[in-house]
Amino acid sequence: MLREDFEIQVEEYVRGTLQTPPRAFVLRNVDIGSRPNVSESFESEVYSEVRSRHTLESVKWDPVFRAYRDFYWRIGIDPTKVRPSSEALVRRILQNKPLPRINPLVDVCNLVSALTGITFSVFDLGKLSGSLALTWSRTGEVFRGIGVVKAETLTGKELVMRDEEGVISVYPYRDSERTKTDHFTKDALIVLCCVPAIGLTKLLDTERVLLEAIERELFKSQAR
Repeated sequence: MLREDFEIQVEEYVRGTLQTPPRAFVLRNVDIGSRPNVSESFESEVYSEVRSRHTLESVKWDPVFRAYRDFYWRIGIDPTKVRPSSEALVRRILQNKPLPRINPLVDVCNLVSALTGITFSVFDLGKLSGSLALTWSRTGEVFRGIGVVKAETLTGKELVMRDEEGVISVYPYRDSERTKTDHFTKDALIVLCCVPAIGLTKLLDTERVLLEAIERELFKSQAR
């Protein structure tokens, strides 16, 4: 596994909204289809830790989830109807529901997201076109999220990540069907989605936890 920094261009009129830009990196040679499933021991460890920290009543007051919720309100999304994705994962665990298995890389990211509270976007690098930018959407452009049958028409008020072909994510909660990872993914781009009140230190700590989990679960599992 080779990690490389990746820069996402943040348009000038978006910088004041975010304060801290998202952090992104590429994982080369991840070869998802050749990787083992996430271990039951890691899954159980995360579930236990989440249940020791949170209850369904208290989870919305966690400072990280609170930061995402406040940001959602700020950009016109009702977080009681569209949960921050990391909070939704935690709530699922607290309801004694297993997290869905997608593919080994996404599964590790989901577990670390539940553990740290940080939302990740995960893309197949080979499906991206050109450079990436964080901008406001353009009125009338369409976006099809992962697992969604019908594309939605954007209003111009959504914060989005885009490549040269179009929108790849409605930031920070829904990624594109077009650029999702699958078992044929060789190289992946991972984005740690930042919002105001979540600083660089938290992102760096989360990245460290994520890389350690990926290395242990996907690249050294055979040695266990």
